[in-house]
This record gives sequence, C-alpha cells and structure tokens, in this order.
Amino acid sequence: LPKTGTTWLKSLLFAIVNRNKFLDFTQHPLQTQNAHELVLQLEAKVYNNITNGSTQPDFPKLPSPRLFATHIPYFSLPKSLKTSKTRIVYVCRNPLDTFVSSWHFYHQFKLNMKPELDHSMIEQHFGKFCEGKFLYGPYEDHVLGYWKESIQNPDKVLFMEYEGLIEDPKAHVKKLAEFVGYPFSMEEEKGNIIDEIIKLCSFDSLKEMEVNKSGNFYGYFENKALFRKGGTGDWTNYLTLSMVKKFDEIFQLKFKGSGFSFNHYQFFSGTPK
Repeated sequence: LPKTGTTWLKSLLFAIVNRNKFLDFTQHPLQTQNAHELVLQLEAKVYNNITNGSTQPDFPKLPSPRLFATHIPYFSLPKSLKTSKTRIVYVCRNPLDTFVSSWHFYHQFKLNMKPELDHSMIEQHFGKFCEGKFLYGPYEDHVLGYWKESIQNPDKVLFMEYEGLIEDPKAHVKKLAEFVGYPFSMEEEKGNIIDEIIKLCSFDSLKEMEVNKSGNFYGYFENKALFRKGGTGDWTNYLTLSMVKKFDEIFQLKFKGSGFSFNHYQFFSGTPK
C-alpha cells in the first residue's frame, strides 16, 4: 500500500542487490536518482508506458537483478507472477499512521491544497478509509492477502512491518538480503557494509540528498513530498479517540480468526487528542 515505507524499502533493496556494482556510496545512484526512478512501479510506469505507445518489456531478457514495485492487492496479481519464481517483499505500516501519511501526501496535490489540520475534512476522509474506500482497496484486505500468502509460501513472500524496520534495521536488512538471494558474507558484515547501507538509505540521509529536495517522479509528484516526517505515532496528533475506536472495531472484525496481529503496534499505544 502507498505510504507504508515503499520509498525506504525500494532504496534498501536497490542498495542491497547492487552493492557490488556501486562500492563508493558517495557516487551511488541513490545520490542522483529518486528510488522510484530506480525501481519502477509496474502499474504506474512500466505498463502505463505501454498504453502510451512504448513496447512491453521482455522481462526475462532484462539484466539481473530485476527489481519492480507494485501496490496491487495480492488477489489481483496476474497468475503468471504468482506461479513464477519471482519473490515478493511486502511492507505494511500501522493503519492509522498510513492514513495520516496518505492524507498529507495526496492533499498537497489536490487544488494546490495545503493539508491543514481541518478536523471536519480529516473525519470525512477517515470515514472513507474505514469503509475501505482507499487507493488500492481496503487496508485490511490488502494486508491480509499478502500476510496469508507469506504464511503459506514463506519462500515466495516476505512480510515485513515498517515499525520493525525502524526498531531493528540491521536484522531486517540481513533478512531482506537473504530472502532475495544476496546474503551478506562474513567479510561484508565485519566491514560494516550493512551499517553503511542502512545509513545511505535512512530517512534523514535520503531527505537531505539534493535529488530528493527537487525534481519529481511520475511527472507530477515532487520528490520532497516523500520525506515529510518518517517515524511512528504521528496519528496521535490528528485522530480523536472516537475515530481510533471506530477503526479498532472494524479492524478486529476483519481480522478475527485470521491469526494476524501486528508485532510492533497496538491500538491506543499513544494518547489521541
């Protein structure tokens, strides 16, 4: 889903699988290109370009490693992708921070509107979010689809939580590398390459890169819009207790009996206004 750590995940994966190509991190492609230019989104760039006259790429003939991204729900993915050897890394974020981050991101492009703290508008959009009227479908269905597949086919789908990446980035970067087939050697670990990748791809590092202070991606989104705050718990600054309780009821109903639960987040962990 959008606003769940996609930019961070793209940056980490690109740096991991290409680490032997770009040894000097001061000259790394992430210094001059936004992560969304380096890891193209299938529905927004690859196939959208085809409808605009470009030729469909022959994926098996593209140079390895091949990294692509998508926000499409698991049940909507083509059978060819599900049955191939393609590995999928899915990152989720707690629903309330996801909503607040999305609110800020999309409303700054709508009628040049600044995402001011207008509670009537926030409540209106939060109501739609609770009803499942969210980009790429209901939050719960999206998360549950990939989570179930990660349980059934752990070699195919790796399910990660944004909060876990923040809490222990080193363990998660090692897990990412192993999952995509580019594990770190003992020599690399002793040489602090993992720490260097984490530093290169950190929120503060990416935010301060000149390429992310200017320019845009997909032709209309400003790169700097991807780096508002980072972190966790910002929902406590925007959502009321009644709003959180409403979503909590929906969440519990949707996930009841599924076995799913967040490892790094619980409702009411903050103090909503």
